[in-house]
Amino acid sequence: MPKPPRARFATVMLLLLLALIPPLAVLTENPFLVTMFSRALIFALAAVALDLVMGYGRMVSFGHAAFFALGAYTVGILSTHAMQDLPLAFGWTGSNEALLAWPLAMLISGLYALLVGLISLRTSGVYFIMITLAFAQLIYFIVISLSQYGGQDGLALWGRNTLAGVALEDPISFYYACFGLLLAVLYLLRRLVGSRFGRVIEASRQNDVRLRALGIDPFRYRLTAFVISGALTGLAGALLANNSEFVDPTLASWMQSGNFLVIVLLGGIGSLIGPVYGALALLLMEELLIALTEHWQIILGPLLILVALFFRGGIYGALRRSSG
Repeated sequence: MPKPPRARFATVMLLLLLALIPPLAVLTENPFLVTMFSRALIFALAAVALDLVMGYGRMVSFGHAAFFALGAYTVGILSTHAMQDLPLAFGWTGSNEALLAWPLAMLISGLYALLVGLISLRTSGVYFIMITLAFAQLIYFIVISLSQYGGQDGLALWGRNTLAGVALEDPISFYYACFGLLLAVLYLLRRLVGSRFGRVIEASRQNDVRLRALGIDPFRYRLTAFVISGALTGLAGALLANNSEFVDPTLASWMQSGNFLVIVLLGGIGSLIGPVYGALALLLMEELLIALTEHWQIILGPLLILVALFFRGGIYGALRRSSG
């Protein structure tokens, strides 16, 4: 079913604006724009990954911060060992190459998502939420205990990764790397949800019993989607580690998982592109309110409640309805 014209036009304009952020930052002599929007793209990527399981499979995960933190700490630990020339495993001293570090971050996050999914997906509702939260808290306490990697104080990276020999220390190069990855993930997930796999995931949200009667095991499909989501969230964590050049245990906190949920709901659940709107809206609201008052969260909370009440389906959902 084609997207409504206004929603399609708004999405094209949004992506075009994102592509033009670095030139706009240069013209306005405001390099902070690149850093801020890089962060927004990273959180959008993590929220898009969550939307795959929450929006299409009704798997309300409160533990995606665990995958986010695992991806970030993978990059941080590899970078630390590489820069200090310290053995990590089997004489290997780590690496600062993104083509190695980022896939490894996705692999580790994906394997943990497999473990979490094997246990949590046998439940539903509040039990699923609590189990995913418990696994996230487990990672939180593990990274706090890693005193050799900063413990509760966190770990500073020794610079950003290099991507196929190209230094990502340049903020504009890093921004376009994040933007390109977000576009690639949006395209691949759009193809995925439009395939037979995606139709089974959506059908499992509505009626598991009917699927089993047709000879389809929804558990395997839901687990695969959960692992894909976890791996992509790990990639977002790897990017955030590069963006801030610092990782700390708060990346695995329940509040981080809450941020992802808010972004998905704010932008529009079950749309994939909606979380991009949500990430930009949330981070822009935060920046504007921080400039106004140090008690900005007191204002942000009611604003989010108003959006939830009057923008059913989120920002993207409102655009779709206004086009109808």
